[in-house]
Amino acid sequence: MENACTSLNQVARSVRLLKIDGFSLTAGMGGDYCLKSIWTVDGYELEVLIYPGTTWVALKLVFLSEARTQWGVRANMACQLVDLSRELEPYHEYGVSETFYHPQHFGALVFMDRNKIPSGYIKDDMLTLRCTITVLKELPAPTIPAEEVIAQPSTNLHRHLGELLQSEMGADVTFLVCDESFAAHKCIPAARSPVFKAQFFGDMKETCSARVEIKDMEVAAFRAMLHFIYTDTMPEFDRPLEEVTTMAQHLLVAADMYGLERLKLICEIKLSIGITVDTAATTLALAEQHNCSKLKAKCVGFIVSTPAILEAVLATDGYKHLETSCPLILTELLKSVHCVQGLARTFFPVLLRLKSSFSIKGKFSVCFDALSRLGPLG
Repeated sequence: MENACTSLNQVARSVRLLKIDGFSLTAGMGGDYCLKSIWTVDGYELEVLIYPGTTWVALKLVFLSEARTQWGVRANMACQLVDLSRELEPYHEYGVSETFYHPQHFGALVFMDRNKIPSGYIKDDMLTLRCTITVLKELPAPTIPAEEVIAQPSTNLHRHLGELLQSEMGADVTFLVCDESFAAHKCIPAARSPVFKAQFFGDMKETCSARVEIKDMEVAAFRAMLHFIYTDTMPEFDRPLEEVTTMAQHLLVAADMYGLERLKLICEIKLSIGITVDTAATTLALAEQHNCSKLKAKCVGFIVSTPAILEAVLATDGYKHLETSCPLILTELLKSVHCVQGLARTFFPVLLRLKSSFSIKGKFSVCFDALSRLGPLG
């Protein structure tokens, strides 16, 4: 028969001789008097405190580290009186075990009545303790060779839902946009948009309707929005920048209309990186109307970046639209230019034109005063 020995766990162990010199002098020192010894076992820092100042010699094992696992650290401290001359065998062993989790967690061991310590273990007024600290080591987690690890596949839900949209299989609603129709599944738009949810499963008239007319939206914008609803991705626009910007503007309006916050943010990002002289004013008006504060700040920063850009933007049709649709947005521009003399002089004629067209001078009084302090303008 073959004999085999298998170790089922592992421990780390440290042994020290702790000497209390002048042992008789420690009598009567009280319970607050202690001797300290710092240990490191298995990477954990521990401290042994010895209290010899009362009628009892007591030891404490203090944990100074943080457990590496949620199960804590199991440790044992064992102590014996020893005779360094080896004339006497080690005296009876006392021990304590404790599970530690956090620093300053301790287990206490009352050792013995000091008056009953055999005199043979006190040599030259020195008491010697042999202290052993044992820590149960954490077993390493089993590892799987890299070549055996099965990689987690990437998600393909968006692809399957995109195919479902294209196939029209099981469709139960048709969206009518201008002269085109789009077959879809009520539950998917309802899960993505609070507006569609109210239309299909609320008290709105479309609840039982299989045909829903979409107004005030272009076909291309609705197609892109429906694609996003099913796949959570934007369709790739292989078009010139101007057309991509126009599509992003339409999609931002649609996203805001149907409560698609992620799509709205994506459109904001696309618009913010594609701001030009021709699109700055219209994009600024859009940002103001649909509460896109970051996009608005980007537009304002671009418009007032240089006097040349400001003059060019003021000459665009988009700026004329901005004047009529969002006149109060000019306060944002004024805050950015009224302290810069070159820009202020360029912008002042616009304020004069607005003054004659709108009764809003009171709203700009602070800015007018600031501009007037710059000296003669015009």
